Amino acid sequence: MFVVIFGRPGCPFCVRAKEHAETLKEKLEDFNYRYVDIQAEGISKEDLSKSVGKPVETVPQIFIDQQPIGGCSEFEAYAKENLGLFD
Repeated sequence: MFVVIFGRPGCPFCVRAKEHAETLKEKLEDFNYRYVDIQAEGISKEDLSKSVGKPVETVPQIFIDQQPIGGCSEFEAYAKENLGLFD
C-alpha cells in the first residue's frame, strides 16, 4: 500500500496525518508513504481539485494507492478500520 499526503507547513492536521503514516510504516511491512509539501512543490488547491475530482478547500489531501480518500479524519478512520492503527 502506498499513501501520498499532500500538505503544507504549519498545518496541524498535515502533521498528524504524517505521524500516523510514520507509525503505520513502522508497524506494516507493505506500507509506505510520501509527504508532498504543496507550497514547496508549487501545487495549488486547484491542482489538487483536478486530482481529487471535486473542489478542495483544505489540506491534507490523502491518496491511498492513487485513490483520493479525503483528509486526516478519513485517513484515521480508514487506518483504524483496515490497518490496525490505534490498536
